[in-house]
Amino acid sequence: MRPNRSSLDENTPEELARVEANQLFLKEIQSLLQDQGPASAVDQLIINAKEKAQPRPLLDALLLKARLDLGLSPTGVISELLPADLKMKYEDRYVEALRSVGQMLLDRGDIPAAWPYFRVIGEKEPVRIAIENFDPGQADEHALGAVIDIAFQQQVHPIKGFSWVLDRYGICSAISSFEAIPGDEKIRAEAAAMLTKALYDQLQYSLASEIERRDGQRPSESATVAEMITGKTWIYDDDAYAIDVSHLSSVVRLSPLLKDESSIAFAVQLAQYGSGLSDRFRYDGLPPFEDIYADHAIYLDALIGKDVEKAVKHFQSKVQKPSFDEDQPADPLETLPAQTLVRLLARLGRIEEAIAVASEHLMEIPDSYLLCPTVSALCRDANRPDLLAQAAVGVEDWALYLGARIEEMQLKKEA
Repeated sequence: MRPNRSSLDENTPEELARVEANQLFLKEIQSLLQDQGPASAVDQLIINAKEKAQPRPLLDALLLKARLDLGLSPTGVISELLPADLKMKYEDRYVEALRSVGQMLLDRGDIPAAWPYFRVIGEKEPVRIAIENFDPGQADEHALGAVIDIAFQQQVHPIKGFSWVLDRYGICSAISSFEAIPGDEKIRAEAAAMLTKALYDQLQYSLASEIERRDGQRPSESATVAEMITGKTWIYDDDAYAIDVSHLSSVVRLSPLLKDESSIAFAVQLAQYGSGLSDRFRYDGLPPFEDIYADHAIYLDALIGKDVEKAVKHFQSKVQKPSFDEDQPADPLETLPAQTLVRLLARLGRIEEAIAVASEHLMEIPDSYLLCPTVSALCRDANRPDLLAQAAVGVEDWALYLGARIEEMQLKKEA
């Protein structure tokens, strides 16, 4: 059992040093207050808080300085009770104080501690920049998890956060996280490209290892998936598969989001590999991609300029007129073939054809159901308000018709 010790004895050398330092600092600010006035004492308070990187003491000192500068009560104010002009000035200083504290924390590399200060004032950019420059290799699991939460879950830098989820926790976690990505098409395309490349690399490595095991010679590192599966039907013998088939189907389903040609080429090869799998592992998809791998391969090939007319005709054949339950589609899935065709035609630069399909099949579909550009957006892109007016007449949308005609008149005046 520990012997009884006096309160003084219980203090460690470190605690005694801290108490002594506090006493010296107290004497210093008392001396400044008496000899040079409140402003000097507060300035020293700010300096001390910055040197010790103490966020809350720094915020309190900055706000005290603001109150003194504005002639307010030094021991605190209720901003809502201030006159309008003073209220605005004090709130501006409050924002400045929060920004200063947040930046101090960013400068010392503490993103999780800095974010609440910037979140209060609605400023993401400084934290986004810090996340961009953050090195996950220098952080432990807890610190990285906190930064990922800010980047991804709180949408400060979602694509960077997603890349860390993929790198640190793997494809399965990244697929599960994908739906939390904001609706921004560019960000979703980037995330889909990351997933596609990661799964492609995994498949490429797995196939090369299997071929080496079977043939005794490993394909070159530059060998593509398409090259490795060509003429090797034995790869699929006995219902074999080289990668997780649920990951494969999930990533291929995301492939229409892809923008850059290299990512699309990787996705085509994933779909080609999937097409050879046993029927046990070829799940049914949503229309018009009922055959997930074959239908996506046709769509993706068109995006890189291969068999374009074949793809257009293929998806045209799947379009159907949706039925309605009052003013809502009875089955929203019925609209997907037309939406997919519109999206494909728009991606191919065939905007007027896309407008024609959308005008015929999607004009009465609420925007909330649409995954493709609206007729209005397509007509805007094509600079064809006349086509929008024609479509509006078909559904008796007279406000839309009049708006399109007015826009058409304005364009003619400008011409």
